[in-house]
Amino acid sequence: MKIFTIILSVIAVALIIFNATKLNFNALFEGESQTALITIVAALCALVLLQILRISKKIEKLSNKG
Repeated sequence: MKIFTIILSVIAVALIIFNATKLNFNALFEGESQTALITIVAALCALVLLQILRISKKIEKLSNKG
């Protein structure tokens, strides 16, 4: 499970970097730039969810030991 979350995190970071290159700061909410912005937000949400999953697995492991 840990490897799975790491791989997905790397993919999400790669998507953020790729879409950051597509941003046009003069027209941020138009055309391709808008799509890139939405994808960046979605990738950030995925990263947050993966971190929550990773932390919950650590808590579960600790609660099973005690």
